[in-house]
Amino acid sequence: MTTTRVMVYMGCMFVVFIISLSPGQAFFLPSCRPPEAATSAPGILADTMSGNVCLPLRQPQPRCNRINRLFMGRRAAKNAARKGKSDALKTKVYATYGKKLVMAVKAGGPDPEVNRALAVMIREAKAQGVPSDNVQRAIQRGSNANEADYKEAVYEAYGYGGAGLIINCLTDNTNRAKTEISNVIKKTDVKLATSGSVAFNFDRKGRIDLAGIVEEDAVLEAALEADVEDVDTRVNEEEGVTSVLVDPASVSSLREVFLGKGREIKASLMVNVPKLLMDCSDEDFEGNMSVIEALEELDDVDSVEHNVAMDEGEEGA
Repeated sequence: MTTTRVMVYMGCMFVVFIISLSPGQAFFLPSCRPPEAATSAPGILADTMSGNVCLPLRQPQPRCNRINRLFMGRRAAKNAARKGKSDALKTKVYATYGKKLVMAVKAGGPDPEVNRALAVMIREAKAQGVPSDNVQRAIQRGSNANEADYKEAVYEAYGYGGAGLIINCLTDNTNRAKTEISNVIKKTDVKLATSGSVAFNFDRKGRIDLAGIVEEDAVLEAALEADVEDVDTRVNEEEGVTSVLVDPASVSSLREVFLGKGREIKASLMVNVPKLLMDCSDEDFEGNMSVIEALEELDDVDSVEHNVAMDEGEEGA
């Protein structure tokens, strides 16, 4: 009876010892086979000096830097990827506003006191962090009669999984823009579409981006003051921006009311809002995001709008 108790006690102590080992540590047992044979078995190490076999309790796992979309969601994963390219995104923003400033000067002259569109664009460029030197250089370029003007060009495409893509360009050479877009798309299963065949799945809206998180009641109050009946408010807490979607004709009046109330406007622009979002498979989602990223890297492409659901269960406009 005493012997049995001792054996049980020793067995418990051995289990406690095994549990106390940290992950990746090993313990040694006398080898019942030569070390050479032991090393041939996967996951088993041999101590050739002592003839003992080293049995790892758990293989140490490599650290994985990939974004886990199961926990983060597609939108968070895309935002994290975009943050990793912040310098490139900043350069893109500067270039886009440079083009818009040139367009505004070409259309109404270099004096913001007279050219209302230019005044708005200067204000928004500064809100986006565009340096004053860049703004002045763009105005000077627009004042130069030999400087080419930019124009808007829109292309449509069918993406993976039935998704629709609207490719917005600001370019001084539409032939070059279309050629570069075609070259990107040819490397994928995405197909260029005829004008209107994708756009009918979207509603044309005006969007005003306000700095900070603005309460819905404050937005509705401004909308009533501007005599705007239909507004849709969307908050991006991560970027600290409140976007207000309205009829395109109402953008100017609502923008002036926000400015009168001391609100900082980050941007005001026309956008295409999907009527219905497409819930793509993970493979199709990755394919769409990859081609969108490649397109947005082109100098002539301002933005690519789409109707891909970024998060599970997300709905359209």
